[in-house]
Amino acid sequence: MTGEKKLQRTIGLPGAIVLGLGSMVGTGAFIAIGLAAGLVNDLVWVAVLIGGGLAMLNGLSSARLAARHPVSGGTYEYGYRELHPSVGVGAGWLFLTAKSASAATASMGIAGYLAESMWATSPPTWALGLPILAMAVLAMVGLRCSLLATTVLVSLAMAALLGFIVWGFGAEPLAAVTNATAVPPTSTNLLHAGALVFVAFTGYGRIATLGEEIRDPAKSIPVAVVITVLVSAALYLLVGLAATNVAGGAAFGDLARSADGPLIAIADAGGGGWLVIPLAIGACAAMGGVLLNLILGLSRVVLAMGRRHDLPPSLARVGKGGPVIAIVVVASTVLIVATTGSILTAWSGSAAAVLAYYAITNIAAVRMSLRDRRHAAAAASGLGALACIVVACSLPAAAWGPPVIALFAGLCISILSRLFGRASSSE
Repeated sequence: MTGEKKLQRTIGLPGAIVLGLGSMVGTGAFIAIGLAAGLVNDLVWVAVLIGGGLAMLNGLSSARLAARHPVSGGTYEYGYRELHPSVGVGAGWLFLTAKSASAATASMGIAGYLAESMWATSPPTWALGLPILAMAVLAMVGLRCSLLATTVLVSLAMAALLGFIVWGFGAEPLAAVTNATAVPPTSTNLLHAGALVFVAFTGYGRIATLGEEIRDPAKSIPVAVVITVLVSAALYLLVGLAATNVAGGAAFGDLARSADGPLIAIADAGGGGWLVIPLAIGACAAMGGVLLNLILGLSRVVLAMGRRHDLPPSLARVGKGGPVIAIVVVASTVLIVATTGSILTAWSGSAAAVLAYYAITNIAAVRMSLRDRRHAAAAASGLGALACIVVACSLPAAAWGPPVIALFAGLCISILSRLFGRASSSE
């Protein structure tokens, strides 16, 4: 890895917070909370607390690891250095699987909100590809420009969500928005819903993944993680409570699964028609910000894997626009996922992969903390690993299919990449 061009440390604490919020205030607030409500009805606030608590445990483990290893790659690098190279490779592929699915969900969410507000029908195919292309181009312009764009997008999203929250708490509950029937949730449903919400919280991982570009990472990363998780948790709780106050949890979940802009549909049915355009703008801005930050994070993991020849070394090239080749590959992959799946399938698969990924993160943090004789930190990370495993067991078997297939294919690609890399270097 010596002699390779490094990324510049251009992000301070405020920028790290903005990037974290840009990765969380989006698909979670506009889509994932509704998916969780479809499982637990009006107890969606419990799912938010489960997801938020799990996120805080995992976020602090990620922050400690990122402070020790402030390089691009996240748990790919942590697993590689703290556990075993093969564990790191597995973590890298789990991350690529989880976050490609999350990025595809953001793209489908943008198309859904546009369809609900503009076409009142299924979105055209170009509506899926256009936001991916736009965010990929923006990611190539450079991190400073991406940070400025994220700030604008997050501001628009939070303004729209606050407007919905204020309206939702003051609106009269509706008798029926859809034909959905509320079914009493089980403890497994609560954990499953918590897993779906947890995926929305894992935007804090973007802060750790971009560790090579953050100034004073030992101080900035932990503070940024805590702030972004707390702010996002408060926002998710308020959005969930406002939506269920108007429509009820079952209808909220039904609308979220249909991918046609659940918050817009609730506002329109409840007499808040004036919110339709602001919510459409806010949703597209929020999920555009998520998409942008996911492309940034995914490209940095691809960069790190290319550096170690777990992917073709050409993907590790860094130019004026950052890892441009990696960004192109990531954007193409996200487009394929977005055009071949549904929101619920993509998000459930992402939940399975990301829980396995953060179990590895926590185990790596336990190993590091024990070596440093920090037993309290090791206990917290151990609790985080156990929580990931318990919540992962609540997911339906179908959710594990895509991650397992992608992990197997990815490991095969890494093995072939290393073999070809050795062959070319010996010539």
